[in-house]
Amino acid sequence: MDEQNQIMVDTKIALFKGRQIRKTLHNNEWWFVVEDVVLALIDSSDPKQYIQRMKLRDPELNKGWVQIVHALEVETTGGGQKMLCANTEGMFRIIQSIPSPKAEPFKRWLAKVGYERIQEIENPELATKRTRMLYKLKGYSDDWIEKRMRGIAIREELTDEWQKRGAKERIDYEILTAEISKATFGVTPSEYQKLKGLARENLRDHMDDFELIFTMLGERATTEIHRTEDSQGVSKLKSDAKAGGAIAGGARKKLEKRLGRSVVSKNNFLKNSEQTKRLK
Repeated sequence: MDEQNQIMVDTKIALFKGRQIRKTLHNNEWWFVVEDVVLALIDSSDPKQYIQRMKLRDPELNKGWVQIVHALEVETTGGGQKMLCANTEGMFRIIQSIPSPKAEPFKRWLAKVGYERIQEIENPELATKRTRMLYKLKGYSDDWIEKRMRGIAIREELTDEWQKRGAKERIDYEILTAEISKATFGVTPSEYQKLKGLARENLRDHMDDFELIFTMLGERATTEIHRTEDSQGVSKLKSDAKAGGAIAGGARKKLEKRLGRSVVSKNNFLKNSEQTKRLK
């Protein structure tokens, strides 16, 4: 797990013809949010109603619905929520009941995404390469991507330590992440998202170099404190999180004093970069 917005839930966004499809890992395979898939294939603003009509039209699908679809926790703008999801096989069955010219290309897309997951399990380096490529296609610089990828690795180390040392519930991860962020930047992740005007977007994908660097410092310091002090239990982990964040926060304040400006910014890093390119 790599992000504060993915706490205890490995939720990612895939794109099909510009439409966002949320997918989450369950039993080592991708499960896709059914509502997102329906929205990608039909012209409707009410996927729930369409799904109900679809099940009425297809009694066989309706009969096997509980075997095909499972409620899994997925990250939403309001936090983690249970949403109806289906794996690749289940989605193929659902798509059969959706008359849409997009159905066939979506099936090919779905098969490709599912196959890529199998490849990533066999060779984890492929997942890293694909992540780098996605950031590159979005317009991020190589330097930014390097910092982002390092930050992902540091975050994964930290969440592994939390899991081993007593953080079991999703709320535990949220609290610990918030403690580091508040000590590092003076704001929690949700407050930081509001500052940057973000809704569903990933906060760290909108951070600039300094924001990423201090995020990494706070999380890496926290990881090392856990290991050095052999911390156990959420209460101790929370204390360590404050301490690790405070180390990064102290460094941030010294830099801000020297630069005469705040590191914490409402700016969207990618949008700023794109605007700079256009001006050139």
